[in-house]
Amino acid sequence: MLTVLSVSYPLAKVSPNTAGGAEQVLLTLDRELVRAGHRSIVLAPAGSRCEGLLIPAPVATDNLDEGARIESRRVFKWLLDSTLERYPVDVVHMHGLDFAEYLPASNVPLMVTLHLPLSWYDDQAPRERSNTTFICVSETQARTALPSLQPLHMVPNGVDLDALQPSVRHGDYAVTLGRVCPEKAFHLAIDAAEMAGVKLLLGGKVYDYPAHREYFERMIRPRLNSGARFIGTIGGARKARLLAGARCLLIPSQAPETSSLVAMEALACGTPVIAWRSGALADIIHHGRTGFLVSSVEQMAEAIGKVRSISRAECRREAEERFSSRAMAAHYFELYESVVSGTSMRELQAA
Repeated sequence: MLTVLSVSYPLAKVSPNTAGGAEQVLLTLDRELVRAGHRSIVLAPAGSRCEGLLIPAPVATDNLDEGARIESRRVFKWLLDSTLERYPVDVVHMHGLDFAEYLPASNVPLMVTLHLPLSWYDDQAPRERSNTTFICVSETQARTALPSLQPLHMVPNGVDLDALQPSVRHGDYAVTLGRVCPEKAFHLAIDAAEMAGVKLLLGGKVYDYPAHREYFERMIRPRLNSGARFIGTIGGARKARLLAGARCLLIPSQAPETSSLVAMEALACGTPVIAWRSGALADIIHHGRTGFLVSSVEQMAEAIGKVRSISRAECRREAEERFSSRAMAAHYFELYESVVSGTSMRELQAA
């Protein structure tokens, strides 16, 4: 039996309603570890929910300025070291962008999943510690890796296919889901839906960062009306129903996306995806088959008008073949076994 200590980003709660991809992956691994009979320990902000043992960190939940970041890292560092003193942990699996700020004092095997664009991480961080394995979440992301990120593995993200099922009833609305912040560019989805004459439902969380609050108040709130409605944080069965009933999912992200769980979730629900050509989104969506890749508001609006030509059954088949969370978890479990035993993945797979 393995004991895995998963460490979240210090300022994002982990729960089924979380808007962040890193938190969703962590929660999936926690669930699958427990299901497989392993011991899962999760270090995450107080108020988080998981199936394993939660180590709740008392960190700020509002006014997330630089002071809050610094204090949260201090708390995480202290809790991480004290948890390792208390429990016999086999692997520490870190998911936060700022993981280098609270590395464990002991030399316990460490895995770091790099959920975000690699250019967003501190270039010096990989050199801080030995006995560390890095994980990319897509081929697109891995191609940008520096030689210092070694050993480097690639584990594609996945979603719970059993919980995400197509619907026989579809509404005439588009949906946009995720973190509400400048780089996700929800305002472009509002523009496109308005141009296409389609109702838009916007779901997600506005984290209490000054830039995120300003973006929502300036670019989103004034545009909300009967044609564009903000429904807040959404998860679980409600999220699955919303996606399954939508005409399409819109992803207007301007960030170099490393993956997209919400795109995978939509496809699992049989719902086509219309997305900007940003990073790994082009790896997830087959243009003209499971959705459309666009480069402007006008193209997104045009795609909304022709999205009914996409087979919803084909979207589901694609998800079943490529985006299983159980396949993702199995790959991570192999890596856990590898770092614990000191065996390379090549040797482990040959055994």
